[in-house]
Amino acid sequence: MRKGAISQDGVLKAIAEYDVGRDRFLSEYGYKPATGYLLLHEDRTYDSKAIAGVAHKFDQGRALRPDELIGGRSHAARWLARLGFLIRSSRSPDWTRDEIILACDLAMANGWKRLEFDDARVIQLSALLQTAPIHPEELRNELFRNPNGVARKTVDITSRHPDYRGKPTNGNALDVEVMNDFLARPAEMAEVARRIRHGLTSGEFQDLPLEVEEEDEYSAPEGRLLIRLHKSRERDKGLRKRKIDSVLRRGIQLTCEACGFDFEQVYGDRGSGYIECHHVVPLHEAGEGATKLSDLALICANCHRMIHRRAPWPTPKDLRTLVERRRNTRAFIPSQHNTETDEPATTPS
Repeated sequence: MRKGAISQDGVLKAIAEYDVGRDRFLSEYGYKPATGYLLLHEDRTYDSKAIAGVAHKFDQGRALRPDELIGGRSHAARWLARLGFLIRSSRSPDWTRDEIILACDLAMANGWKRLEFDDARVIQLSALLQTAPIHPEELRNELFRNPNGVARKTVDITSRHPDYRGKPTNGNALDVEVMNDFLARPAEMAEVARRIRHGLTSGEFQDLPLEVEEEDEYSAPEGRLLIRLHKSRERDKGLRKRKIDSVLRRGIQLTCEACGFDFEQVYGDRGSGYIECHHVVPLHEAGEGATKLSDLALICANCHRMIHRRAPWPTPKDLRTLVERRRNTRAFIPSQHNTETDEPATTPS
């Protein structure tokens, strides 16, 4: 039997059998109610794992047992979505840093006091979060970031504030981490929140690519949405070309501003004219205007990674200072050679 080799027709037959009676259907095939993903079809919801498993009976002659598949996106949900069926999560996804930044900003504006679900500011934030291009559609359910959930998040945050005297609620470490960022740098984090809100209300974030895996290698307290915007500016081919041309017109060699690496010198024609762009203006200060050439630095791929690796991000000048300091330190390290014979030192046996 080939797992996942099911058809639309097989799924529809499983749905028809399910419609006769959910409890009987689940009991007959040994499935439990779904706790992760639901299948939506003609305004009804179905237990996705059970439907996918039973669909195998119509396509391959035998239904899959519950222990033969996973209900999540690695098996059942992925198989069904691949066939064009709509999948929804049965629980809301975890809050991301971007979302918590906006909730913290609201809590700070309210004097670090909890807000209620019917507060106009909570309702407004709820509507804004529902437009954020952070979570894929299949992870959003009918309760996704509703006013009750947003109000609850402000409770989780404010109950961890140093001045709170009650018992903290069951928030998470990220709530505390972001709140501490606000306590340490209130003006900066308020500007971060303003930039995120502007990006959401203006639609600036909507067309940015979702690159979760690569974002994991970037460290920024400002969240992923501003990182995506930052990267999109760095990858603007026209802007990069204009920056490179402006440097070459001034007769400056095309080398990394941090470490001095020259692609053409090392790779010849293959490296000619190549170098990466880094947007040097901090994310929360980048503003909504057009990127200027002076906002960009030309650096090699290695230095680019090192800048983004840990917040706060150093400037290319800061990184150049670090590189030069390391080079000078290494220059004074004694050689592991025999100073008289200039032969490698050996360890006595």
